[in-house]
Amino acid sequence: METIKIRYASNEIEKLQYIDGKSDWIDLRAAENVTLKAGEFKLISLGVAMELPAGYEAHIVPRSSTFKNFGVIQTNHCGIIDGSYCGNEDIWRFPALAVRDTEIHVNDRICQFRIMKNQPQIVFDEVDELHGADRGGFGSTGKN
Repeated sequence: METIKIRYASNEIEKLQYIDGKSDWIDLRAAENVTLKAGEFKLISLGVAMELPAGYEAHIVPRSSTFKNFGVIQTNHCGIIDGSYCGNEDIWRFPALAVRDTEIHVNDRICQFRIMKNQPQIVFDEVDELHGADRGGFGSTGKN
């Protein structure tokens, strides 16, 4: 079992918890009240800073209901928190772009994260030809 050191920058948000058997993604909550007009952008505080286990990074994505409930999209589509982002002031944030007027309140679950092992060191071996079967190129899946 891995341990993550966490510092809460807000005493208003619910504590994070891993719910075994339900999902291995952990919900993150807005740590501030936010009002956005359509087209506005805001880095929404998630109220936590963490020290990840050595050799891990965190991936942050919206919850499946975030767009439906709040009309916002995450502008970087997947946020990556590397292990060096681990200081007291390295508060995690959600980069939100509103597509409609919306309000987000403290404790609204707006995104989720999981930790992943860092990619191992790799070497690229340049070749003149690959021997795998062609699948039809990018964007070809599901056209039949």
